Amino acid sequence: MDFNRLAELLFPHITQSPEDYEREFPQRNLPEGAKVTRIGPSPTGFVHLGNLYNAIIGERLAHQSGGRFFLRVEDTDAKREVPGAVELVLSAMAYFGISFDEGATVDGDNGNYGPYRQRQRKDIYQCFAKELVRRGLAYPCFCSEERLTQMRETQIAGKDNFGYYGKWAVCRDLSYEEIEKRIAAGEEYVLRFRSSGDIENTVELFDGIRGTLKLQENYQDFVLLKSDGIPTYHFAHVVDDHLMRTTHVVRGEEWLSTAPMHAQLFDTLGWQRPVFCHTPVLMKMDGDTKRKLSKRKDPELGLNYYREAGYVPEAVWEYLMTVLNSNFEEWRLENPDADLNEFAFTLEKMSNSGALFDMMKFDSVSQETLLRIPACEIYDKMAAWLREYDPDFYRLFTADRAFSERIIDVGRTGDRPRKDLTNWKQARQFLSFYFDESFVPESPYPENVSMDDRKEILTRYLNSYDHADDNSAWFQKVREIAESLNYALKPKDYKKNPDLYKGSITDVSNVIRVAVVGRTNSPDLWEINHIIGEAAMRRRIEKAMA
Repeated sequence: MDFNRLAELLFPHITQSPEDYEREFPQRNLPEGAKVTRIGPSPTGFVHLGNLYNAIIGERLAHQSGGRFFLRVEDTDAKREVPGAVELVLSAMAYFGISFDEGATVDGDNGNYGPYRQRQRKDIYQCFAKELVRRGLAYPCFCSEERLTQMRETQIAGKDNFGYYGKWAVCRDLSYEEIEKRIAAGEEYVLRFRSSGDIENTVELFDGIRGTLKLQENYQDFVLLKSDGIPTYHFAHVVDDHLMRTTHVVRGEEWLSTAPMHAQLFDTLGWQRPVFCHTPVLMKMDGDTKRKLSKRKDPELGLNYYREAGYVPEAVWEYLMTVLNSNFEEWRLENPDADLNEFAFTLEKMSNSGALFDMMKFDSVSQETLLRIPACEIYDKMAAWLREYDPDFYRLFTADRAFSERIIDVGRTGDRPRKDLTNWKQARQFLSFYFDESFVPESPYPENVSMDDRKEILTRYLNSYDHADDNSAWFQKVREIAESLNYALKPKDYKKNPDLYKGSITDVSNVIRVAVVGRTNSPDLWEINHIIGEAAMRRRIEKAMA
């Protein structure tokens, strides 16, 4: 076979050589040890937590080493592409604070190693495909889908390994004349890699997270270019990561099984392999068992879930860091006020088994994160979210900035600060009682307080109330009301002798709290009275008594 002649037959329009592209995309001028990383999302319209998880790893590796982090759109599968999906990816990454040094943007490309959209790099891939044909390492395959399906069925029946290899690779040794004839007849074909691998052999692959792995060597003649001349992921990312000088490939563990194919391509083309970093799949507890987060079952897999609920990006980063590095929580305890960027992220501290995503723990981390953000900043962030997702409450919330900052800060100081805020959706609901227009009683009155006692408690409370009282004097009057109506001043006394009392002071306080706040769980009631004002407090109690 004259492989040079075959290469010209298949790619007559390709005039540039691999050396031309090597000169066009030279080695990067970066400090020693600097890492070059990327994310390569497909524009399918669904941006998920795994995209952000891997983006954070790539961003940390690059920026903590003085390297480069870029976005490459892997759009070789036109059938799955959704209009506007690239903008969705860019918007999601920007919202969560992922900053790229170069790559695809809404307006085009930014950087010297583009194009950063794979469908625009067709000639580059075909140049290296042509080189493989010239070296006798790639060939056209004319097998139809029907023929491949029939072959698979035969393999199943004979209990053979699936795939296109060995005796099953029927187009591997077609003559030049046969190939020329079939192309002239208009037959469609794909370009396959001619693998020299052996099914019995293993290959060593170094993984930045899992260490040195021994995997089955690739023996399949996998597809390099589809019938439209567009590459498969397997070929495209190898060419791109070499020419873009990627040092670390961060991707999900679902690619681990095909890593030997990619390693074989790097070796065959004479290129240095990047460090593959196969991240563990995100899991969740479902009853007593772990399972993979599912697009169909778990809304928290989609990044839009966090945006719509109003979780701040800082909280998402903070929690994902606890999942990514086992020493992050210890670092945070030792450095409660430090900027997250001061934490030294490392691949060595990553787990190589399923990463457990726990929404309860995430909410707790989110509460802690919001506690570190000053009220003025919380006001700005929450107002921006409300403007988009709840315009009516936005108008209430922004009518008096000083008032809103004050209600945000209630209970957030001292040795045991309250953690009332989790996200903006929850915060909107929690803070709604401060505004007369959105005040809606939510909690029932204590069951062991009769209707008559409830009215009596509220009547006495209003009669004794003095807005000038400090917290101590105010609470002493509540104690006197409780004691006069035979409610234990200590809850433990009521628990020990329930027959001696109608209830405890907690019940009396909760009657007042539900009337004023609408719920039994709230910050300090004396402080709330002084925020909403005496007139509003009296109106609410009088309405509760009506």
